[in-house]
Amino acid sequence: MSLGSLIAKARKGAGLSLEDLAAKTNIRTSVLSEIEKDNFEHCGGETYARGHVRNIATTLKANQKEFIRLYEEEQGGEVRSMKDLLVENSVMRPPQESRKISWKVLVMISVVSLFVVGVAQVIISNTTSSDVVSAKPSASATPSASETQAESPSANPSPQNTFSTGTGVEVVINASRDKSWLFVSDAAGRTLFSGQISRGAVKTFSSDSQLNLKVGNAGGVDLKVNGKKIEAIGIDGEVVSVSYGVDS
Repeated sequence: MSLGSLIAKARKGAGLSLEDLAAKTNIRTSVLSEIEKDNFEHCGGETYARGHVRNIATTLKANQKEFIRLYEEEQGGEVRSMKDLLVENSVMRPPQESRKISWKVLVMISVVSLFVVGVAQVIISNTTSSDVVSAKPSASATPSASETQAESPSANPSPQNTFSTGTGVEVVINASRDKSWLFVSDAAGRTLFSGQISRGAVKTFSSDSQLNLKVGNAGGVDLKVNGKKIEAIGIDGEVVSVSYGVDS
């Protein structure tokens, strides 16, 4: 039995629909459907595909090691060219016809493409950060970054560590062991944070009813929810999606 078939069987055995599993794992229904058909092309790469498999196994209370073993056995041996990877990540379009191109041209295209991707990520990161919901200021709060820059162009403001859209649920994330990529949103889908949290950094998030987290390196961070320390949500390098509410 293939990995996709095993996942579909475990999901049905748990009495869950694709929509139910999507809600519990924060993985899109369309991606879950493709995974059950042994198609991992739209998972965002091998690292995210492994994270999805671990997340699904944990949610379905299945054997995580067996799922990963099947994934590596069925998908890990695939060797793909740089051109295929660029096409998969929408950096370049599939060629209309087969043409002979020198290796020098391919190297140049790869370098230019990677540079363009890097610039695009910086632009997207800056755009996303403009949509982040700022924490409610208190009387003793320090000035915002824009105010500080206006008063002193050479000043270097401290990074923002508190983000809020309410006070019903609070999550404190401490990157005590390693840095991690982090995405946080509330029940209304508003983005509170999207970016990297450096090792040793602590960030606090609060909302009226629910907070949704996607952690790129689950083993590197510690969580405290509504004042209670949470057990480790994953291992080093594992991508984990979790949600916490008022009663968590």
